[in-house]
Amino acid sequence: MDLAAVRAAAPPYALALLRIITGLLFFEHGSAKLIGFPSLPGIGGGESHAFLAFTGAMEVVGGALIVAGFFTAVVAFLLSGYMAVAYFWAHFPASFFPLVNHGESAIFFCFVFLFLAAAGPGAWAVDGARNAAKASRRRREWSAPAGN
Repeated sequence: MDLAAVRAAAPPYALALLRIITGLLFFEHGSAKLIGFPSLPGIGGGESHAFLAFTGAMEVVGGALIVAGFFTAVVAFLLSGYMAVAYFWAHFPASFFPLVNHGESAIFFCFVFLFLAAAGPGAWAVDGARNAAKASRRRREWSAPAGN
């Protein structure tokens, strides 16, 4: 087995695994807020129901779209900004240090989503299938004889 060949072929699949696992973890945060599963101590203590519904919906819908790789660049960019706001609004006021203010996951999600927005979805994504279908249509249009 040639290690160079494996390293050359692996990035789209490694990127897809990063996208899928990140999306599932994000989805889990949203489901904890919306339906209480898995049970998360401290959720709903001081937040309004509308706030929890909004943030939970963002996380469930955004996480599902990221897992599927559907509109990945746009969704990931929006979620990156969403998590930056979440960090500075909910975590940063408690302390400068992310370990102390429990903001590590917000920072992590922010930068992974920013990376996905720039790098694309990788393999196993709806975006890849959509782009392949568009490219196939374009090839057929260009190769079709022109009518007089």
